[in-house]
Amino acid sequence: MMKKIIRKAVTLLSVYYAEMVEYRAELILWVLTGSLPIIMMGVWTEAAEGGQFGLSSLEFARYFLAVFLVRQLTVVWVIWDFEKEVVEGKLSPRLLQPLDPVWHHVSSHLSERIARTPFAIFLIVLFFALYPQAFWIPSFTQLILFFIAAAMAFALRFMIQYTFAMFAFWTERAYALHDFWFLFYLFLSGTIAPLEVFPEPVRQIVLLTPFPYFIDFPVSILVGLPTDIPRGFLSTLGWFLICLGINRILWRQGLKKYSGMGA
Repeated sequence: MMKKIIRKAVTLLSVYYAEMVEYRAELILWVLTGSLPIIMMGVWTEAAEGGQFGLSSLEFARYFLAVFLVRQLTVVWVIWDFEKEVVEGKLSPRLLQPLDPVWHHVSSHLSERIARTPFAIFLIVLFFALYPQAFWIPSFTQLILFFIAAAMAFALRFMIQYTFAMFAFWTERAYALHDFWFLFYLFLSGTIAPLEVFPEPVRQIVLLTPFPYFIDFPVSILVGLPTDIPRGFLSTLGWFLICLGINRILWRQGLKKYSGMGA
């Protein structure tokens, strides 16, 4: 049984990886579109000169470089693919397969992650070549915890976006809901500013939402900023399970709607 599962996983990853590497130029553009943290780095390193934000310009530089890395590891686009499948009826043949359609999307995302890694590494090396004083070596424990946190952040973001995608069964513009949610993601996840610079009452409220665990939590682990690691992992897992439960309910109800449409 396990061999069969592994064989299916390897086949899916191989197929989607081959598809991804056919579009290297597009991959480079996608990597570059994730350069917002580099822009914010310039803004915050200048602002740090006044010393009123609690972090030095060097700490801001490392923070936003780590944000760039996390964004490369956790980028998700499943809502656009799934919405297209539902609207155009392409979901129907996948429902006939003995495999939940979500695994096609998971394989596509993981394969794309492998394909984009060399370009992301090149940009990180270039950054350190231009800004060598920002170079640091995290401890082995930091690296392990960081990659676990980044993997969980990807899983959580994928599940939330896939849950929004379920609304494609009822509307042709499910991504509009995601666009509204994305505004909160930008400002509360740590993409625009570290949670360290937030007023403490605001920061405590934000920590009750899923947003800090997409970016700020794994980044803080990597660069060594103060963070409650057990709370971070438990919160990420808790939000994932909540979204998974909602997702499965919407999936079952959505399939009834999809069948009613003549699928």
